Amino acid sequence: MTQFRTLYKQFFTSSPFLFLLGISIFLAACKKDGGEEIRDPNTQMVDDEASLVTYLQTHFYNYEDFQSQPDNYDLEIIIDTIAGENADKTPLFNQVQTRAVDVTYEGELVPHTMYYLTVREGVKERPSKVDSVYVTYKGNLTNGTVFDNSTLPIWFNLTEVVPGFREGVSTIGAGEYTVNADGTYNFFNYGQTIFFMPSGLGYYSRSQGAVPAYAPLVFRVSLYTSHPSDHDGDGIPSGQEDIDGDGNPFNDDTDGNGVANMRDPDDDGDGILTRNELDTDGDGVYDDSDNDGIPDYLDAD
Repeated sequence: MTQFRTLYKQFFTSSPFLFLLGISIFLAACKKDGGEEIRDPNTQMVDDEASLVTYLQTHFYNYEDFQSQPDNYDLEIIIDTIAGENADKTPLFNQVQTRAVDVTYEGELVPHTMYYLTVREGVKERPSKVDSVYVTYKGNLTNGTVFDNSTLPIWFNLTEVVPGFREGVSTIGAGEYTVNADGTYNFFNYGQTIFFMPSGLGYYSRSQGAVPAYAPLVFRVSLYTSHPSDHDGDGIPSGQEDIDGDGNPFNDDTDGNGVANMRDPDDDGDGILTRNELDTDGDGVYDDSDNDGIPDYLDAD
């Protein structure tokens, strides 16, 4: 079991890298610093795809260690090049899955493909893309340069990280833990993943520290636990404010006021706060006063 001297209910701390871009990335056709034109995202996605595929075909992770020691949660995910004595290893490309993610560019959605590999599933429910998660992680470039790393668990609000990170973390489940007499926590049965994102799901045209512009990114993440967030305090977890069920609560805006339901305390814009028209009779069922199949908090009528 993995043991940490960290409190579960600690305050949020943040990485200067992951939190840099805020809620989401919107690629804009404008000049970079120095006057260089920002690259076309469709063309850049093709270049990133080629770079990621090459990386996945020429690298492997220590899967044999995880196969032979399934209960050893002190194992670190190690990525290495397929060469020499490792020439017979199975490439990452043969083990990954893909996820399609759209990025907004000049009002249009540009499709991006990210790759992910589940090392351990985790036994608890997977977090939504807007939950808070307690993780350790390592971020590196495809040349192996590590640009960000946290070996002690840290809380992240997934609404405030780069899109590829929240997409990747939401592919695995959280784990279990026990509390020791000295206040330390033993974590076990948690999910671990590796994901590989094109630059459009990371920092795109912005260079940050060791991360150059247009750099695809690789992350290794362990998810210890997660917690549903209620960003607008309306009594509905933000992950449940995905009204259209597409897995993306960012694009649900019932009253069309430009504020997503998960951040709007009055989802239907009727002047009554959502929390005040959820369940006024206390029967555990959302109110539907006119029996039209639309709960009152989403029904302006």
